[in-house]
Amino acid sequence: MPARVAKKPLLSLTLDRQNTNPLQVQIFDQIRDAILSGRLLPGTGLPASRTLAADLGVSRNTVLGAFERLLSEGYIEGRTGSGTIVSKILPDDLLSTRGSTNKTTGKLSAAGKLSSLSRTLNAGNYRRRHSAEGVRAFRPGLPDLDNFPFQLWGRINARFWRHPPRLLLHSGDLGGYMPLRQSIAAYLGAVRGLRCSPDQIMITSGAQQALDLISRTIIDPGDDVWVENPGYAGMRATLVAAGARLRHVPVDDQGISVEAGRRQSPNAVLAAVTPSHQFPLGITMSLARRLELLDWAAEANAWILEDDYDSEFRYGGKPVSALQGLDDRGRVIYVGTFSKVLFPSLRLGYVVVPEQLLAPFMDMRASIDDHPALALQPVLHTFFDEGHFASHIRKQRKLYAERQEQLIRALNKEASGLLSASPHDAGMHLVANINPLSCLSDQEISHQAREIGLAVPALSGYFEGKKSRQGLILGYAGLTESEINRDVRRLVGSIDQVKKKV
Repeated sequence: MPARVAKKPLLSLTLDRQNTNPLQVQIFDQIRDAILSGRLLPGTGLPASRTLAADLGVSRNTVLGAFERLLSEGYIEGRTGSGTIVSKILPDDLLSTRGSTNKTTGKLSAAGKLSSLSRTLNAGNYRRRHSAEGVRAFRPGLPDLDNFPFQLWGRINARFWRHPPRLLLHSGDLGGYMPLRQSIAAYLGAVRGLRCSPDQIMITSGAQQALDLISRTIIDPGDDVWVENPGYAGMRATLVAAGARLRHVPVDDQGISVEAGRRQSPNAVLAAVTPSHQFPLGITMSLARRLELLDWAAEANAWILEDDYDSEFRYGGKPVSALQGLDDRGRVIYVGTFSKVLFPSLRLGYVVVPEQLLAPFMDMRASIDDHPALALQPVLHTFFDEGHFASHIRKQRKLYAERQEQLIRALNKEASGLLSASPHDAGMHLVANINPLSCLSDQEISHQAREIGLAVPALSGYFEGKKSRQGLILGYAGLTESEINRDVRRLVGSIDQVKKKV
């Protein structure tokens, strides 16, 4: 197929459909190059996404994806009433990255080589959809920080580190601080129904490192891995980094479809799931489906990665034990985190490792960072041991349930006919479905909302292949009642702006 050229001479974009780089990446690269070379000057208006998509013969979502990345990296900005323009102030480091001349040699500087993995991650659908530093409005997974007992935490920290044990100042156990591991094991057994010993628990730098450890230990390049569709992009990125061949298995109202997974890849080495509160749909995997998944893992000699990222916040329905607690054949690797429970920068998570994998996990851990950072682990242990953790969870659970109710009320009042959301028994976010009769794109709304400081990921962006659902992912845990009301109104304003462009 011959390349197509945009009619706008300002951009002169040329798309090569034989190129291995996705069209979205090609659009991003060419607009960025035009900005950095000076062909597009600061303040210059860009064509509307719909116009550019029509000129290039691509979907509008492809153009919007490129625009979103340009926006997040500071190359362009949005202005109400004037569309998208080249950023009026570009950082010096951006201006010097292209076409720069080495003053000593007079030669053009060349970019260094990137690995094939880096290029794959850059071109694929693995990036975080929102660089949301400082943004609270609807940011998924952001806990409430106003009610965290920081003074208490500070006193515990000062108390412990006034006279710390000398061993903690040198090195530590590969698995982490043993008293904390004991506290976690007791907590998981009592609250989540896990069957594990403290020796099976490995403290990590957040859940993402736990996912990385699992991927490195289990997966060889080319191995098939089941992932949920739709599913968590961070999970996919980690698996791809390990060389996995992802099999995107659909999720229905009972969780991941084991039958569909068997059809796609019956001999996959791993199934990565979020059974307690599926991300992003919020579904709880049924007992029948859990048992079916466990049976498949035993038959295929495969592993199950259970990401239990926010199970502490359950507001109704029957208590649901973790998948690991049902496993009597040692096939489940369980991952938890404190970042969403306490505060994000804590960066403490953990993995519960089946006994037969303990030695390989310890060896892999030693190859990465020798031993985990210990400074905050004794503090967290004391927070557990003195009952503060359980008390904090109880308070936050009640608060988040109220905020979920408030979000639904605000949507019903301000966005009736546009957005609809149903209550969930658990979690820190809701999916607001877009009225299909509106013919609005969730990616367009997400893009418009971001320009006014709302972190509202598009649901369709979490699907691989056919994007059958249009919706917005709305985090509510980190917002007060008044902020929820205000930001829903702002979101409706963004939707109105999108409707005007249609």
